[in-house]
Amino acid sequence: MFTYAAICDVPGESLLRVTALLWAHRHLFGARPSRRAGSARTQAKLVLRWLRDGAPLRILATEAGVSISTAYRYLHEGIELIAEQAPELHDVLDRARREEWSHLSLDGTLIEIDRIDERTENGHHLWYSGKHKRQGGNVQVIADPTGFPVWSSPVEPGSVPDITAARTHCLGALYKVAADGIPTLTDKGYQGAGIGVHSPVKGHGLHLDNRCYNMLLTAVRAIGERAHAELKGRWRCLQRVRLCPWKIGRVVAATIFLSNLQRGRY
Repeated sequence: MFTYAAICDVPGESLLRVTALLWAHRHLFGARPSRRAGSARTQAKLVLRWLRDGAPLRILATEAGVSISTAYRYLHEGIELIAEQAPELHDVLDRARREEWSHLSLDGTLIEIDRIDERTENGHHLWYSGKHKRQGGNVQVIADPTGFPVWSSPVEPGSVPDITAARTHCLGALYKVAADGIPTLTDKGYQGAGIGVHSPVKGHGLHLDNRCYNMLLTAVRAIGERAHAELKGRWRCLQRVRLCPWKIGRVVAATIFLSNLQRGRY
């Protein structure tokens, strides 16, 4: 057995912010910090390392000097506290109006999970995505004109199409902001989403006008594809979440808050 030193690629300011949130939470509910197995800083390090590196919780528990059950409890508590700081959809849209964004980009992403046997009423696997050919959770992500993720929806099972998830969580609000002059750009999976939500025209042998429209729309929204790469590349826990799949939405919200915190938005 040997030891080694490692660096977690998360700014120290983020560690201080998360530590402050956890410290305030412990005191807000009348808890006794001295009775905790680890300090708020130890808990913050455990949570940030899991989010950033996707490290096995068994290893994180050993490094923190706590049991595996305590590590899971610390992780869930930390994710919830960080996710609560993420902006609501109306806050993001208000900011878009103030800063006069040219457009928004909406796209869904599948967060992979370990195989589970939860099924729908007709017997199909609830979390299986026929589009991606694997199990996971569907999360809708809105990006600003630079392709940076600014909001994410609660998770829907992988069997739910993107347009259905969007109708459930965000399309109603996007219609109003489109009326204010800020359209939403999407891919072909959102065709028929409604006025102000622009998607490419499907089909073969399209008219020249439709081909030009598709080319221009694709060119403008291409940078919006950066949002998913920003999240999954930066926060490796999103490459496969091994917690309860219904927690995926909170995990993504936490990573969006931390990404914007590092960007200097909060």
